[in-house]
Amino acid sequence: MNETPLWCWPELCEACEVRRVPGPDVCGVSIDSRSMVPGELFIALSGDPGPRFHSSGSSGRNGHDFLPQAVAGGAAGVMISRAIDVNCPAIIVPDTLDGLWAIGAYARRRMSGRVAAITGSSGKTTARIWLGEILSRLGQSHASLGSLNNHWGVPLSLARMPREADFGLFEIGTNNAGEIAPLAKLVSPDVALVLNVLPAHLGRFESLAALTMEKLSISEGLDSGGTLVLPASLAVHGGQPGTRMLTFGMAGVDADADVLGSWQQIGDLSEVNVKVGDRSWTYHMTVTGEHQIGTSVAVIAMLYALNMDLSECTRYFSALKLPEGRGNPIKVGNVTIIDDSYNANPVSVRYALRALSAYEGQRVAILGEMLELGEAGPAMHQSLAADCHDLDGVITVGEGYKGWQHQLGERYWGHFNQCADIDLSTLSARLVPDAHLLVKGANKVFWVHEFVAKLRHAIDTRQG
Repeated sequence: MNETPLWCWPELCEACEVRRVPGPDVCGVSIDSRSMVPGELFIALSGDPGPRFHSSGSSGRNGHDFLPQAVAGGAAGVMISRAIDVNCPAIIVPDTLDGLWAIGAYARRRMSGRVAAITGSSGKTTARIWLGEILSRLGQSHASLGSLNNHWGVPLSLARMPREADFGLFEIGTNNAGEIAPLAKLVSPDVALVLNVLPAHLGRFESLAALTMEKLSISEGLDSGGTLVLPASLAVHGGQPGTRMLTFGMAGVDADADVLGSWQQIGDLSEVNVKVGDRSWTYHMTVTGEHQIGTSVAVIAMLYALNMDLSECTRYFSALKLPEGRGNPIKVGNVTIIDDSYNANPVSVRYALRALSAYEGQRVAILGEMLELGEAGPAMHQSLAADCHDLDGVITVGEGYKGWQHQLGERYWGHFNQCADIDLSTLSARLVPDAHLLVKGANKVFWVHEFVAKLRHAIDTRQG
């Protein structure tokens, strides 16, 4: 356990507004008995988020059923909603999700550093990781991990934030209307970023305009002196009354942006120039593609809004990498797999196809169905065929992509109902030296099936 505990037991009692009972210091907070570390507080969530997040549904699991495993795993204490003999210190609250939120709110109040929040339809994890890596070079930084961006992930990330952190960085997501604002109020950021608004989860919203307002509701968490960072194209929608806005964009498209980026490819590097007023900075990145460069410009805007020294910050961009499954290149012998399998929406697919078309040599795309697009889904899938005409091969997976053969002819290498139906050995044999192979689709199509790992093995076996 660290010399300075994450939580003292009296603090936990105070945060939850319960009578103080004896208990130990704890080194962390966990809601999963399988991954907890000895010395942590185990919070037994019921699995039902209740009316505030009713649309998120129930997980079907109740943490109270796993209390024996948590105690056996070394839990220093537990939070429960009913009296149970657990043979360790316990905080009893009416609702454990409310208790987790209370601890998260207390953690935010006791931390005196600067806090940033990020939302968006695509690329928010990349933006959060990049911003977090840079801030970690400038002070003690705490950031949410993985996809902890929902009704339990955000308060859990807050509850894990050390009081002495200089920076806190949190990702906020949504699947349904009304979810972002309460999470933003909980995080209470000094700076909030809306990275983009794209037709992702559109099937659960009345329109793209409704989705836009949901994303912009992150500004409800800002204090009067806070800053909303957003694309120049969204400035017309604004934020909450009195919110300071800082816009970002790319030259040639968003000329009026406060933070304006431009870039060129120089060998294997992207050279990016960013202007803010009459000042400019240049940095280099190993990533390419206009959507990834645009994300880096958004990160610059966040750093500027946080009053960081951009002359120092830009030195660190050359070390930034793409997170796994978000477009990162994987070299397998003489073939490069572009792993963009974590998620997809029509705009991000189009960006990925443009980036693929810019490579020399053989270019092949494996496109997986995009989900939660609502009634517009079929048309959105069909519209992407026009972006594939410069490619050498296209494979489609899932209902939405059926019927492309008449549009692509010999370039169409086949359609499959699921990724497991693809003959990876045959596919590998069709790839030539220096081929680039894009894998892009919804999380449930490729990512959860570890498709890229299987594809990588098949190519490696073929070449080996």
